[in-house]
Amino acid sequence: MAYQATVIPVMIASPSDVTEEREIVRRVIHDWNDVNSEYSQAMLAAVGWDSHSSPELGGRAQDFINSRILRNCDLLIGVFWTRLGTPTGDALSGTVEEIERHLEANKPAMIYFSSKPAAPDSIDPVQYAKVKEFQGVLKTRGLIEFYANTQEFEQKISKQLQQCLIQNNYLRGLVSQTKTQGGFGIPGVTVSEPRAEDRLSVDAKELLKAAASKEDGLILKISYLGGLELQVGDRIFGGEGAREGAKWEAALNELESLRLVVQRGNKGQVYELSLQGWEVGDRL
Repeated sequence: MAYQATVIPVMIASPSDVTEEREIVRRVIHDWNDVNSEYSQAMLAAVGWDSHSSPELGGRAQDFINSRILRNCDLLIGVFWTRLGTPTGDALSGTVEEIERHLEANKPAMIYFSSKPAAPDSIDPVQYAKVKEFQGVLKTRGLIEFYANTQEFEQKISKQLQQCLIQNNYLRGLVSQTKTQGGFGIPGVTVSEPRAEDRLSVDAKELLKAAASKEDGLILKISYLGGLELQVGDRIFGGEGAREGAKWEAALNELESLRLVVQRGNKGQVYELSLQGWEVGDRL
């Protein structure tokens, strides 16, 4: 069924040495859209210099990126490893200029620094020193994040993108939760739908509330001969025989059917709160 959605462009700002991380950000954004776009009526669109710029003469290259790509973006995700990038004349690098312009527009930015190992011969000491210097500057202006490998980066960006969309007032204003009647909506007419929490059983509410109280929002499903248990942080649901396990599995199935949780991986063992799941859990 067709639905309308507000497109929120997300700028991926990064030098040339974090190609894998850029693809991870795009994959995480794609997964977010799969789970959340219909409910939130918002669609994230990943953009960046590597995918949305084209050759053109007649001006400063960074000006083309700033005016045609960056200006329209509402969220910026910046990633650094060993390189800061090439100076632009106005800033230490194109990536730095993009971050500075974005922050000057009072829009949110999520900045990540990699501590993963690099071959010594591949490191330009001047570039690396500039990365460390810029890292120190950003530390004085807010929160930045670090990761030790690409697996950790994917885990962090997946969770923290959800948190940013929920907690940042600028982005919350863009992610409208008001559903209008009909495919294209009738101006001034809204339809009140049953709240997700009103459709949940007592057990499902308890499970969701427990997951929303944890920073990672994860539910682990552990099956064994004669039953199963769900683990949320250090709390266990089930594990007292087949009947009790079936009860909590039904609660988890409720949450998944309402898209309050989404399965991670393909083994049916890890579930993570969706954007709607975090919001509903916070209201319980």
